[in-house]
Amino acid sequence: MTLLSRLLPLTIFLLFGMIQPLWASGSVENSLDLTKHTVGYLALAIFTLAYLLVMVEEFTHLRKSKPVLLAAGIIWACIAWIYAAHDIPHAAEQAIRHNILEFAELFLFLLVAMTYINAMDERNVFQTLRAKLVCSGMSYRTLFWVTGVLSFFISPIADNLTTALLMCAVVMALGKDQPSFIGIACINIVVAANAGGAFSPFGDITTLMVWQKGIVAFQDFFMLFLPSVVNWVIPAFIMSFAVPKTSPPTCEVNVSIKRGGKIVMALFGLTIVTAVSFHNFLHLPPMAGMMTGLAYLKFFGFYLKKTHVKYTKKINDYDPAKAEEVLGDTVAFDVFRKIARAEWDTLMFFYGVILCVGGLGFIGYLGFVSQVMYIDWGPTYANIMVGILSAIVDNIPVMFAVLTMYPEMSQGQWLLVTLTAGVGGSMLSIGSAAGVALMGQARGYYTFFGHLKWTPIIGLGYAASIYVHFLVNAGQF
Repeated sequence: MTLLSRLLPLTIFLLFGMIQPLWASGSVENSLDLTKHTVGYLALAIFTLAYLLVMVEEFTHLRKSKPVLLAAGIIWACIAWIYAAHDIPHAAEQAIRHNILEFAELFLFLLVAMTYINAMDERNVFQTLRAKLVCSGMSYRTLFWVTGVLSFFISPIADNLTTALLMCAVVMALGKDQPSFIGIACINIVVAANAGGAFSPFGDITTLMVWQKGIVAFQDFFMLFLPSVVNWVIPAFIMSFAVPKTSPPTCEVNVSIKRGGKIVMALFGLTIVTAVSFHNFLHLPPMAGMMTGLAYLKFFGFYLKKTHVKYTKKINDYDPAKAEEVLGDTVAFDVFRKIARAEWDTLMFFYGVILCVGGLGFIGYLGFVSQVMYIDWGPTYANIMVGILSAIVDNIPVMFAVLTMYPEMSQGQWLLVTLTAGVGGSMLSIGSAAGVALMGQARGYYTFFGHLKWTPIIGLGYAASIYVHFLVNAGQF
């Protein structure tokens, strides 16, 4: 008998055997108040423990999806057990179905976006950009600004995590002789990628959730452009004085985009247009437009696959090197391989977080938090605190909690919380997916304490971006 099978009965006994008698604040037909019940305390403890494991993923190497998936299952099992005991089992069922629907929309949207990013990566789109930067001959200080600008403007389309990893590969290649440059350049990339992602529905998971919820229209996100610029430029300007003026050694790399790469880029742009059109004009979920856009890539992938052999036959005395040059690829394009390479751990992590936070909301905790933050404190202080919490916990569960609470706020306040949740994570290296990923990619060069040294400067940019938002978007409040 395994250890798990021995512990399972004991675990079930501890979960259900110590449950106190239920005291409901409202009628049983509507909902049960479990905030002061053992199940509520247990759910909080389980979620806290799970998220602590997520936060130390870099050290334990335990994938972040595993603890939150288990926590989600246990939390909803406890909720369902209580509701079944009070003869209202369908209330919990309906609630979890609602959360699953929210996850499904986010999942399908991200799956298409990740597939396109993987397809462009396979077509050497990003490698070509990286090669041009590495062999550009620019000084370290110029490259500091160039990688920052590119991070800021690529992340609204390709998301902040992908952008950060791409730019980090550039600075890692350039900074072999200047280790200090790698650390400060990575900080700049994280801040720029997070700031760039804050003014686009495609730039961050939090902005995507706000857009899919229908709270902020697609075009209204661009009101955050100037605040986002300020959020990045102020820390970057101060940090740039610590970057050496010398230049990296010259080099020559011959990398080119594979056959069809530019068309894949165009199809991704068309897919974004389709998603926006479905949402704005047809009032359908953006996910429906993204899935339609996936069909564009599937049909083009079919064309690439069918024409692959025909092009190969044009090469006399077949040589792989020539095939790479003429065809752009030696292996036929397969769109399902691009789907398979999606960040499945991240997607499953979103499932766990959405169900965990949804469960805590169903228990009643989010209503209590909403009362304290958005009624007692006021929306401005609450939304500023959301950004600070995002640096400590992660912006995804924090923003989903805000969306679940759905406080009554002006459009300007919704834009404010979108901004703070997007850029607040830049204050710590563990506060965003971009920062966590770069700590792994640039291990030893970009560290938690190295980033922490610049936190006051990044915080200055955070405060300035909020001030600029109130200044330029005053009419939205």
